[in-house]
Amino acid sequence: MAQASNAPEVDINDVRAVRRAKRQALIDAGVNPYPIASKVTAHAKDLEEKYADLEAGADTQDEYSLAGRVRAIRGQGKLMFVVLEDVSGKIQLFCRVNDMDEKSWELLRQLDMGDIIQAEGPVVRTRRGELSLAPRSIVLLSKSMRPLPEKFHGLTDREIRYRQRYLDMIMNSEVREVFRKRSRIVSLIRSYMEADGYIEVETPIMHSILGGANAKPFVTHFNALDRDFYLRIATELPLKRLIVGGMERVFEIGRQFRNEGMDLTHNPEFTSMEAYCAYSDLDGMKRLTEGLFQYIAREACGCEPGHEVIMFQGQEIDMSGTWDSRPLSEIASEVVGEHVDMDTPVEHLRELCRAHNIEPQDNWGPGKLLFELYDELGEETLVRPTFVCDYPEEVSPLSKRKDDDPRLTDRFELVIAGHEYANAFSELNDPVDQAGRFAEQVAAKGFGDDEAMGYDYDYVRALEYGMPPAGGIGYGIDRMMMLFCDQPSIRDVLLFPQMKPETVTRQDIAEQVGGARTDNAAADVDSLFSDAEKGATAEVEAQRQAEDVAAQEPADSPAAAVAPSADAGQKADAADEKDGALGAQDGAGMSDAVRAAIDATAQEGDALDAGISREKAYELLTTYNKDPFHVSHGETLEGLMRHFAQKYDPANVEFWGLVGLLHDLDWERWQDDQLHTTKTAELLAEAGANPYLAHAIMTHNSDMNRDLPKPQLKMEKVLFECDEVSGLIQAAAKMRPSGSVLDMPLKSLKKKFKDKRFAAGCDRDVMRLGAEYNGLEVADALNEVLEAMKAIAPVGDIYARGDEDEAEQAAEPAKKGLTIEPVAEGVTFDVFSQSDMRVVHVKECVAVPKSKKLLQFTLDDGSGRDRTILSGIHDYYEPEDLVGKNVVAIVNIPPRKMMGVESCGMLLSAIHEVDGQERLNLLMVDDAIPAGSKLY
Repeated sequence: MAQASNAPEVDINDVRAVRRAKRQALIDAGVNPYPIASKVTAHAKDLEEKYADLEAGADTQDEYSLAGRVRAIRGQGKLMFVVLEDVSGKIQLFCRVNDMDEKSWELLRQLDMGDIIQAEGPVVRTRRGELSLAPRSIVLLSKSMRPLPEKFHGLTDREIRYRQRYLDMIMNSEVREVFRKRSRIVSLIRSYMEADGYIEVETPIMHSILGGANAKPFVTHFNALDRDFYLRIATELPLKRLIVGGMERVFEIGRQFRNEGMDLTHNPEFTSMEAYCAYSDLDGMKRLTEGLFQYIAREACGCEPGHEVIMFQGQEIDMSGTWDSRPLSEIASEVVGEHVDMDTPVEHLRELCRAHNIEPQDNWGPGKLLFELYDELGEETLVRPTFVCDYPEEVSPLSKRKDDDPRLTDRFELVIAGHEYANAFSELNDPVDQAGRFAEQVAAKGFGDDEAMGYDYDYVRALEYGMPPAGGIGYGIDRMMMLFCDQPSIRDVLLFPQMKPETVTRQDIAEQVGGARTDNAAADVDSLFSDAEKGATAEVEAQRQAEDVAAQEPADSPAAAVAPSADAGQKADAADEKDGALGAQDGAGMSDAVRAAIDATAQEGDALDAGISREKAYELLTTYNKDPFHVSHGETLEGLMRHFAQKYDPANVEFWGLVGLLHDLDWERWQDDQLHTTKTAELLAEAGANPYLAHAIMTHNSDMNRDLPKPQLKMEKVLFECDEVSGLIQAAAKMRPSGSVLDMPLKSLKKKFKDKRFAAGCDRDVMRLGAEYNGLEVADALNEVLEAMKAIAPVGDIYARGDEDEAEQAAEPAKKGLTIEPVAEGVTFDVFSQSDMRVVHVKECVAVPKSKKLLQFTLDDGSGRDRTILSGIHDYYEPEDLVGKNVVAIVNIPPRKMMGVESCGMLLSAIHEVDGQERLNLLMVDDAIPAGSKLY
């Protein structure tokens, strides 16, 4: 059994205690560790530039005072070196005992990484050529109480980076540069707009009526008026009231709030700019936009006039010249493979939506259906800046109708690299038309559209006084920052992106206030918690008290142990009674078993003994998990861990396997992110297992519970990688006709990973972190785990190993959720016999460019000439898997053009649903049947 390592382990709380003691020692010695006054006469970059030509070994008499954060300390005896970082960069402090007063030298010896100091002295260049400041004196300006992340690995945890942006900026200077550039770009936008005659204004953030965009609002209560208000979702209607009032060119940069989801390009709280120009139109907004973006490219990105080309996530974006303008219906037609527009029958548009996994609502008209096809499928295909025009009136309630087709509006959205950056209208100024459209929005809300606008009586009243023709536009400032700063996520350009609230305990507060985490200290800080926080704390403490009481029961009681000879039902009853009875609590509210598991350590290469047998481990798994899925998932992870152990740690295959088998031991019973794996530690301690077994298991929940250790050994990193990825692979396997991983290509899995709607419970960020822990790109991690699952399929995939009885049992739950379409009304035999169904042999199959769904088949139909058929089944099959198969097609359907290709026929498939998920199986026949054979 692996015991604790002899290597000292650094505990952040111990480090904080040491630094707290240093702070007190300074105070006792009469030194204020946080003085008021400081002196800065230069920055590091200033000196680098001014003394660039200073020769090695040269001294100067030019004295300066610098201030910044200590990033490195080295040396001993009479010579020490400090790396000081300020807002401009880093510089070395060349500290010699003979140059400094005794007080400063003693302070220097007590400095810690992260301390903020002031150093004053002359500039020198060392004999090795390093420009330095040789301090005469050093003053401590701010004592750092927390250690910085160590420099070699830095700060890579994305959640910590976003939640503790201050730490992110300390550790990653490039992050500071992004936000300096953001500030610069906002200033450029203001200067450009003001130079063009626009006036910046400010309008209310709280609105009594929801309007200006289709979005879900945040609601707040205005106590003085005793009514609910909405945080604004747009500034459009107040700004257009100003156009009515005679302010001909106005703009506003400000926060908007939309109670919607978060992803790479969306944050519920975001910054936009809206601008309105009287006596202008859509063409005026195009010229404004081209000029603004090209100006930013030149001034912020260093582009030459007439050659405004920037790089964004590996793509070259050419912003120079006049940009393309394309109708929305043209782009939608490209991606669905046939011409569609406002004249296309509504039912056919609905069929196209369903064919592309868009479920149309009953109240959607042709305009909304057309828009959804474009929005879901077409937008992402546009790379070069493109004005997408001619939006249906149905989705543009504030824009003027086009004169030549009143079903469309004079509107565009700017799309670059697959993302929307601006939305512009020739503004609607007909009060009668506007009133009617508001009424339609209210009706849509009645149908359940919670993003529809309300009826704004005052805005219509303003229009009744007369508003001049105007052009208007709204820009997503945060997305613009992503583009010009070349950042992949909106969170990377927001200083403080929205995050799930952090759990702070009384012990956390007590440690900050008094330096101790004990329960007695925690009880002294109750007054610092809000009522809601007190309630949450009381709930946690009540649970702990229940655990304490239960822990006092006799060891031979049903609550204290599970009898090895008990049957499954008795074990489950005993487990129920044990829910709150595990583990004596230590002073910090953590059980002895959990503390022992956290403290347990091992080194790479140690011989590991789990302390329990595989039989005992499986008995525990089945005692606490009655859902076959949870047991199966444990077995799958066991197989994966054994597979990777053979590669990385063959001496400990059994230990790796048990880590995988038991990794979710406690989840079904407790289902609490904060308790997950800590209950496992208590169960394993009671079973006599090596505490390090629980330690290794704990690491895979460290992203949810920060008190748990993070993965350090290869075994722990592999577990973190495999857990979430294997879940995605299993979900993808269920969608395949075989139900198996054995015929799943990596390309198909990568598509499922990118589709955030598929298996939404499989956290993509966790998968990325797992790949990062193992030094892999995401695609490599997906491939590694997929190949491992194929290798263990005879163990982990009952559908692939030919065990018919077990496969039938596993399929039984799926049958319960089975849904099939009702039988259609009868047709005459003569009508049916007109369909010519033939066996066709797949000679070639490729994905259709710019389409997510379509595959293009080259088929042998027995006629001696190749037949081409397009089929929207790419979600279910990869093209290479179908080459050489015999399938069935109706061959006498009139040809139909799709994505510019003439499709001559239709392939037959069987479709059904299981638990709301559509399954599709292409109808295949025996390979021995000749191509061209007719089906009757």
